[in-house]
Amino acid sequence: MSHCNQNSNDDDLFFQEMQGVKPLQTKAKVQLAKADLNKANAAARQLAAEKQVVVEDKNHLQTSEVKRIGPHDILGYKRPGIQDGVFRKLRLGKYEIEARLDLHRRTVEQARAELFRFVHDCMDHDIRCILILPGKGDRNIEDPGILKSYLVHWLEDLEDVQAFHTAQKHHGGSGAFYVLLRKSERKKQEARERYSKGRL
Repeated sequence: MSHCNQNSNDDDLFFQEMQGVKPLQTKAKVQLAKADLNKANAAARQLAAEKQVVVEDKNHLQTSEVKRIGPHDILGYKRPGIQDGVFRKLRLGKYEIEARLDLHRRTVEQARAELFRFVHDCMDHDIRCILILPGKGDRNIEDPGILKSYLVHWLEDLEDVQAFHTAQKHHGGSGAFYVLLRKSERKKQEARERYSKGRL
């Protein structure tokens, strides 16, 4: 048998076997446009970012080493633009205390988280004058005044804090601080409206 015959027999056999067989219908491939891919990637990134937010700490307050202050030190701070009369009134405890935060026996990390949340909550509720009690820290022989030192550093670092001063004795003395918060936009608007009514 010649080689050529063998080939044609194979072809015949193949065609016989294939009779009645229909070719498979191939589905048209979906062409993803680049824009769609970008959109899909952006959506995936967005989702990842949203999940990240839960973990991500928005609190910018530092827990690295800060300048230490003594348990009995009297301290005051005011931002530029705060009037002396307002600061004096705060120092003398003449403003009504609308909220208080007690940080006694908190770790530095707990105090950092609580202070950050507390100031934000106060701003949300238009609270302006608060009392914060870190304690003197004079019982801590190894590291006296640690929480008080951090608090002073953090208060200066919070934009919503306009001024603070060591409290009067009846409010906790050198273990407590009066803190004056920024006026919310709503309060500013109300003050403007009152002022313009008074001038009519």
